[in-house]
Amino acid sequence: MTNPLPSLSRSPSPLRRAVAVAGLALAVTGTPMLVPALTSPAYARSAPESFADMAEKLLPSVVNVYSTQISKPNARPGGNGAEPDFQLPPGSPFEQFFRDFMNRQRGPNQAPRRQTSLGSGFIIDPTGYIVTNNHVIDGADEISVKLHDNTELPAKLIGRDPKTDLALLKVETSKPLPAVAFGDSDKARIGDWVMAIGNPFGLGGTVTAGILSARNRSTGGAYDDFLQTDASINRGNSGGPMFDMDGKVIGVNSAILSPNGGSVGIGFAISSNLARPVIEQIKNGGAVKRGWLGVKIQRIDEDVASGFGLDKARGALVSAVTENSPAAKAQLKQGDVILKFDGKDVPESDRLPRIVADTPIGKPVDVTVWRNKKEVTLKVTVGELKDDEVATASDPKEPSNAGPAVAVRGLGLSVQGIDTAAREKFGLPESASGLVITEVAGDSNAFEKGLRPGDLVTEVNQEEVKSPADLTAKVTAARDAKKKTVLLTLVSKGDTRFVAVRID
Repeated sequence: MTNPLPSLSRSPSPLRRAVAVAGLALAVTGTPMLVPALTSPAYARSAPESFADMAEKLLPSVVNVYSTQISKPNARPGGNGAEPDFQLPPGSPFEQFFRDFMNRQRGPNQAPRRQTSLGSGFIIDPTGYIVTNNHVIDGADEISVKLHDNTELPAKLIGRDPKTDLALLKVETSKPLPAVAFGDSDKARIGDWVMAIGNPFGLGGTVTAGILSARNRSTGGAYDDFLQTDASINRGNSGGPMFDMDGKVIGVNSAILSPNGGSVGIGFAISSNLARPVIEQIKNGGAVKRGWLGVKIQRIDEDVASGFGLDKARGALVSAVTENSPAAKAQLKQGDVILKFDGKDVPESDRLPRIVADTPIGKPVDVTVWRNKKEVTLKVTVGELKDDEVATASDPKEPSNAGPAVAVRGLGLSVQGIDTAAREKFGLPESASGLVITEVAGDSNAFEKGLRPGDLVTEVNQEEVKSPADLTAKVTAARDAKKKTVLLTLVSKGDTRFVAVRID
């Protein structure tokens, strides 16, 4: 494919910046590096003698997917042909000249331009259902599939899910097609052998093999759950299957990590346990429904965990609760740390969206949160996620009294109360509350943590602050108690986050 994964460039994550859709991968060569062989430990399993029998059986189930976009020449009303790619000012004496010139170059009956992209897919039902990546067929006007025996068939798009980069196609055939089954990706272990089949560079059914390098990888998407492999994945492999040694599909090849655009042995496949329910929903109803909680969350690092009194960095920190959401009705609060959802541990914030999304809509579940340095269990009824759901903080506090800016000793910043002048200077809404930061020292830990003038401080160590004196007193108390950091609740451009700032 020629399309990158949606919004990769918007994330500040270094991993996400380096990830490229397998359809964009370029071949790369290098000098092999010799490494000494290590004695195999007693528990190591021997490598397969050959993948030939498995490949022979599975190759007919993998297809080549070709999508075509038709670009129609632009024609201005009243014109007599294709319009140039640039525009001249209306009434320009050169306008008709350039129009005539372009018409002579292109011809008055120029055919629409056709751009064809390639990818892979695999048959999951003998009646002709085929799984591929959404980015393989995104924006396509025509989709065709070539079977292993070179039979070419037009394909119909049954449905797609951009959030997980999955799509389901259907071809009509007079004979049953060889299908493969999804396996259990949760049972796959790091170090297990895997095999990928696809259509790299349009070469047709090509087999590569490697090991499962890592699990639960994320490139910043809300529902990411990638399996990482060193099996070669190149341009055209997108949408193809990754098999375990039982011949079951445990992943849908989707992307690579590549600093230079070529394959460097780090490929990503959408886990089958994420893909299977999405594909089943598309097949049965054409649309994907997901569970919804109604919170904004942020990651917890060791400093923030210490500020909340947690033993280690774990869980998902609630930075905002959407009004009238399942979370709001269950009394979840800003500052809660979600440790468990429906009996499932939440080891990190990235895992919560998928756990919630996979939970049946309308199901009442227990949610264990860390609140005031102890565990509290709440009952939540899972809602249905809508595309236009936007989490907003509830119950805004009353605006604080204004006053002169005060330098806070030990934090490297100055704050003041909020008044009309502060609202105008920093573009603050009428509902803004707390203290506004007016200055941040460039060499301070606060600056390193991203605090900037215009940010609002609403709490220190989860206690409300109403004046600069409140903030100064709480920082002094933390220093006297031999605390190394204070936990600030910040509001920046409407988003709430928690930041542990070192006391200097």
